[in-house]
Amino acid sequence: MVVIITGASDGIGAELARQWAQREGSKLSLVLAARSRDKLEAVAAECEALGARTLVQWCDVEDQTACQALVHAALGAFGSIDVLVNNAGMSAHALFDEVKDLAWYQRLMQINLWGPAWITQAALPAIKASRGRIVAVSSLAGLLGIPGRTAYSATKFAMTGFFEALRTEVASHGVSVTIAYPGVVDTQIRYRGFNARGEASGHSSMDERGAMSVQTCARLILNGTLARERDIVMTTKGKLGRWLKLLAPSLVDRLALQALKREQRPQ
Repeated sequence: MVVIITGASDGIGAELARQWAQREGSKLSLVLAARSRDKLEAVAAECEALGARTLVQWCDVEDQTACQALVHAALGAFGSIDVLVNNAGMSAHALFDEVKDLAWYQRLMQINLWGPAWITQAALPAIKASRGRIVAVSSLAGLLGIPGRTAYSATKFAMTGFFEALRTEVASHGVSVTIAYPGVVDTQIRYRGFNARGEASGHSSMDERGAMSVQTCARLILNGTLARERDIVMTTKGKLGRWLKLLAPSLVDRLALQALKREQRPQ
C-alpha cells in the first residue's frame, strides 16, 4: 500500500503516519510531505523502525509546482498511489471587522483548498488505477460557520464542497472519498494560525480544555479511511451541531456566539 500524507511533519499527519506504519509494517510505503525536512526525516525514521518504507518530500501546498512534484516523486519511488491524505492546512482566528487587509484570506484559501485540489488532480489517474482512497482533513468549521473564524470556515466549507462533489464523480471508478471533521485537537495549529493582521497568532483563541488527543484523532481517521467511510465527525458536539443546524439553526448561532464570548474573556 502506497500512502501520501501531507502535513506529515508533526501533529495529526505525523501521528497518522506512525499509526499506519505500526498497523501495516513492511506492507506500507509512506510518502511524507511538508515544509520542514528535518521534522519529516524524524517521522520517517520512526516509521521505518516499524517496518515501513518511506520517502520524504519537501512540499509547500501553496505552490502548484511543488504539489505536482510530490505526486511525481511518489510515483517515481513506488510506482503507484493507493491513498492520498490531504492533511496539510493552516488555521486562522479573527473577527471580520478587525481585518484590514484581506490578502491573507486569499492565501489561506490557497493553502486549504487549492493545495489539496492541485495534489488530488495530479494523483487522481494513479488513484483511479488502484481503485484507491482520497482523504480530506477538513474541520467542524467546515460544517458549521464559527464566529471569529470567517476565513477558516470559508476555506474548510470550500474544501468540504470540493471533496463531496468529487466523491460522486469518482465513485464509478471504485475510488472512495473520506472527509474528516476534527474538532479541537491537541496540536499547535491554532498557535501558528493567522490573526487579524495575517501574522502567526502565537496563542490559541479556542477553549483548549478537553481537546482531543492527536492519537485519538489519527486513529479515527485511519479507521475511517480503511473502512472507506464517507464522513468522520469526531465529537458528540459536532454530530449534534450538524443536525441542530438543520432543525434549529438560530439555536446553533446563539450557542456559537456564547462560545465566542467565553473565549474572549480574559484568562
